[in-house]
Amino acid sequence: MSDLIGEISILFWIAVIGLGLSLILFLVCINLVKKIQEQKSLRRSESTRYGQISEQFLPLVEQYPFDPKHFRFLGSPIDGVQFEEDKIVLVEFKSAGSKLSTRQRRIRDLVNEGHVEFQEIRIS
Repeated sequence: MSDLIGEISILFWIAVIGLGLSLILFLVCINLVKKIQEQKSLRRSESTRYGQISEQFLPLVEQYPFDPKHFRFLGSPIDGVQFEEDKIVLVEFKSAGSKLSTRQRRIRDLVNEGHVEFQEIRIS
């Protein structure tokens, strides 16, 4: 009888230790997942910042089809405006497979539909 109680006691402690180790492993995994998510968020943020900085210099690259002296950077919702003698061009720089945002597509559509105006507003 005492052998049975001893075996049950050993099994009980093995189970307790196993549960404790499982809990520790679970907590370590949760912490690791949080750190990975933080790193991903940080990299996305850095990528966005680098993109915003580089957009200011893109009119200076050789492939830019206009005179960069006549480009004005806006940043949002489009990157900038190119002022030519015979036209004004709204410019949005994209790289690789990036796509226009919903707002940028709407701006493009408004321009294509002729919904662009010039207004002189005088302040006294």
